[in-house]
Amino acid sequence: MPDGPRYDDDFYAWTQYQAEVLRSLQTTDNRFDREHLAEEVEDLGKSERDALRSQVRRILVHFLKLQYSPASMPRLGWKRSIIQARATIDDKLSASLRRDLDARLPKLFADAKKEAAVDLEEYGEHETARSLPVTCPYTIDQVLTEDWYPEPAVGTAAGDET
Repeated sequence: MPDGPRYDDDFYAWTQYQAEVLRSLQTTDNRFDREHLAEEVEDLGKSERDALRSQVRRILVHFLKLQYSPASMPRLGWKRSIIQARATIDDKLSASLRRDLDARLPKLFADAKKEAAVDLEEYGEHETARSLPVTCPYTIDQVLTEDWYPEPAVGTAAGDET
């Protein structure tokens, strides 16, 4: 059994490790394009990582709109999008990618906040767009937990129902 992360257990970590191994191989056979092969293997893992980051940003955008938007009609669509993103994440998540998402959450949130603000402004919710939180109010556990959604802020359409 090879050393390092296992393909089936943590694909991202496996690709990064295999790229290191490829680069360390000594070969005199010039038919073997070691460096480019290592880059391609490494990039496979990065593609997985980037896809998961994109899904977390998508969830964060919809969390912000669910929590702060006074709109009532698009709420089910936002939840559907969150469900889809969580399913995609669940299919690909590994321990190393979860650590990456946790470490990148502040940056992912900053990007998501910009997108949510534009979405809100597009529908005339300028004050709501300006009132979004500066720092991420959500944890990676909340992002990944099935059926967890932020509570609507006071004054939103869903928040007014109580």
